[in-house]
Amino acid sequence: MSWSVPLAAGSASDPVTLDEAADRAGDAASWVEENWVTWLSIGLRMTLILVIALVLRHVIRRALTKLIDRMNRSVQTVEGTALGGLLVNAERRRQRSEAIGSVLRSVTSFLILGTAALMMLGALSINLAPLLASAGVAGVALGFGARNLVTDFLSGVFMILEDQYGVGDTIDAGVASGEVIEVGLRVTKLRGDNGEIWYVRNGEVKRIGNLSQGWATAAVDVMVRPTEDLERVRTVIQQVAEKLAKDDPWNERLWGPVEVLGLDSVLLDSVTVRVSAKTMPGQALRVERELRWRIKLAFDEAGIRIVGGVPAPVEEESAPDPSAGVAAPSALASPTSPQSVAASPLAPPPNLAK
Repeated sequence: MSWSVPLAAGSASDPVTLDEAADRAGDAASWVEENWVTWLSIGLRMTLILVIALVLRHVIRRALTKLIDRMNRSVQTVEGTALGGLLVNAERRRQRSEAIGSVLRSVTSFLILGTAALMMLGALSINLAPLLASAGVAGVALGFGARNLVTDFLSGVFMILEDQYGVGDTIDAGVASGEVIEVGLRVTKLRGDNGEIWYVRNGEVKRIGNLSQGWATAAVDVMVRPTEDLERVRTVIQQVAEKLAKDDPWNERLWGPVEVLGLDSVLLDSVTVRVSAKTMPGQALRVERELRWRIKLAFDEAGIRIVGGVPAPVEEESAPDPSAGVAAPSALASPTSPQSVAASPLAPPPNLAK
């Protein structure tokens, strides 16, 4: 005896019998039984790939975070010493290490998770060639469309890795100059001399002059009259330099003796004596001002005159010339001069007079 099972309403197919439904269910169960091992294998493989990727990402990010924290602690320890406070800028090192750590963590996450995603797609037997080709085309289009952003980012990464400048440095970036207050992967903030803040894109910087690395040079030009005793001038400047090197806080800002280099120029009305000293980075301008101040006071006490430039000539008022109001003699004043004879009227002919 056969039983028939009607299909859903509105179907134009013939009704399926109970035996046929049982056969189809048996076939489906057999198909599932034959493929469940493959499905389980694929699922376990994808799960294992995802778990390994997440664990590896967590371990590497945690190791990078510990490394950055250790670097910051070592910088803070060195900064606590007397010499370390002069040579180490904790804020600069902190921002640099944080920026490097952020870049490394982002690159690590992208590589690990991207590789895991491709491996999971490969486990599903998906052809990755069209996907990789599309990703390559999209990457090229994105690179051309956002090339300025990519240039800024890459320039910022290399600037930080190479430690070209940091927070607290005084730099000349060509497009702007001032003190660095923040270093980013895309933009660098500078504080100008007048207090303005410059936002400089890292990709626009073609050259960088760092005025805060290593040491600086304080140079002062002293102009005196040619008649001054140069040996006496040298002696007075050396006395000022010795006293400056012993006074606080200039003894810390001076990293070398103040030297009198000699004559820089010789003119008719003045001679220029060049004074130079090696100073702490960023302190050259202060040392120059203090040197000028003390040299001026010492020269005033020694009676040495400083020449600031070519004096303007002084015009003295003179009495007016009495002959200035007298007119020049005229040639017509003499009746016998050729000019007077030529200008006199002609006499009438004799025949007209009769």
